[in-house]
Amino acid sequence: MTVSRTRLSSWLDLANPTRFVGFADKVVPWLAGAACLILAAGLYMSFSAPEDYQQGSTVRIMYIHVPFAWLSMMCYAVMAAAALGTLVWRHPLADVSLKSAAPIGACFTALALVTGSIWGKPMWGTWWVWDARLTSVFVLFLMYLGIIALTRALEDTGKAAWAAAIITLIGFVNIPIIKFSVDWWNTLHQPASVFRMDGPTIDGSLLRPLLVMAVGFTLLFFALHMMAMRTEIRRRRIASMRKLAARGAR
Repeated sequence: MTVSRTRLSSWLDLANPTRFVGFADKVVPWLAGAACLILAAGLYMSFSAPEDYQQGSTVRIMYIHVPFAWLSMMCYAVMAAAALGTLVWRHPLADVSLKSAAPIGACFTALALVTGSIWGKPMWGTWWVWDARLTSVFVLFLMYLGIIALTRALEDTGKAAWAAAIITLIGFVNIPIIKFSVDWWNTLHQPASVFRMDGPTIDGSLLRPLLVMAVGFTLLFFALHMMAMRTEIRRRRIASMRKLAARGAR
C-alpha cells in the first residue's frame, strides 16, 4: 500500500511544470534513442519482407502509411484526454499537452494523406477520391489546423485552453467515423486488416514489420510530444517573466 501511494505521489508530482521538465529531460533521450533503433530495425524488416502477390513492391509504402494513419488518430485521442483534463480536472499541464500535440498530429495526418495518395495512384489509378475514409481523414487534418490557429489567435492562455478543449471534444466524433467508415459505406479504401474481431488478415511476414514500425513511430510521437511540452512550458515562463519585467519598468 505504501509503495502504491509512493508511485501515485510521484505521478502527481509531474503536474508540477518544473518537475515535468526535469522528467522530460531524463526520458526524452531514451525515448528518441529507442524510437530510432526500432525504426531502423523496422525499415530493415520492411525491405526484407516479401512482396505482395497483387501489389508487388508497392505494398512497402504500407509500412509508413499505416503507422502515420494510426498516429493521426491516436494523437487526437491524446488531445481529447487532455481536453478532459482541462475542463474536468483542471490539470495544470493539460492545455500544454493539447497545444503541443496539435502540430504533431497535423504532421502525421498530412503524411498519412500524402503517402496514401502515392499508394493510391498505382492501385486505384488516381491520386485522390472523395470517399468516406479519405474525406474524414482530410477533415481531421483541417481540425488540427483549426485548433492550432485557435491556440495561437487568443492572447489569453486560459480562454484559448478552454476554447481549444471544447472544440477538440466536439471534433472527437470524427475519430470513430474514420475508423468505421470503410464498414459503414462502400469505399475504395480497403477495410480493416489488422484490428479485427476475427484477427488480422495480413500474413505474418508482412504484419511483423508493420507492427515494429508502428511501435517505433509511437515512441517517436511520445518523444516529440514531451519535447514540445517542455518547450511550451519554458516559453510560457519567459512570457511571464517579460510581463513582470514590463510591469516593473512602469
